[in-house]
Amino acid sequence: MARFLNLPPPGGEPEDDPLAGVANLFDVSVVFIVALMVTLFSVYRIGDLLDPEAELTMVMTKPNGMSEIIVKRGTEIEAYEVTGETLSGDGERLGSAYRLANGQIIYVPD
Repeated sequence: MARFLNLPPPGGEPEDDPLAGVANLFDVSVVFIVALMVTLFSVYRIGDLLDPEAELTMVMTKPNGMSEIIVKRGTEIEAYEVTGETLSGDGERLGSAYRLANGQIIYVPD
């Protein structure tokens, strides 16, 4: 019966498995990764990107200095590049955005 239970011989020391702690390290690393992901989602509010009802506007600056506006309405995502072009027309100032006579809105970063 003892051969099926893998018991140590009487009076002998049980054998230590050197790889027994590796499984625990793997479990700890998985828990750490999940905690890090939850923290990043909550700090940067990335959950709004996954919500199909959320409306979100982000301004991203590329390494070359150009800006891009990313607008998410529901499940639709649109990206607008900010150019250095100077436009003119009759418009109504909306903070740092301008609405032209034809209804188009132009964003001007400060």
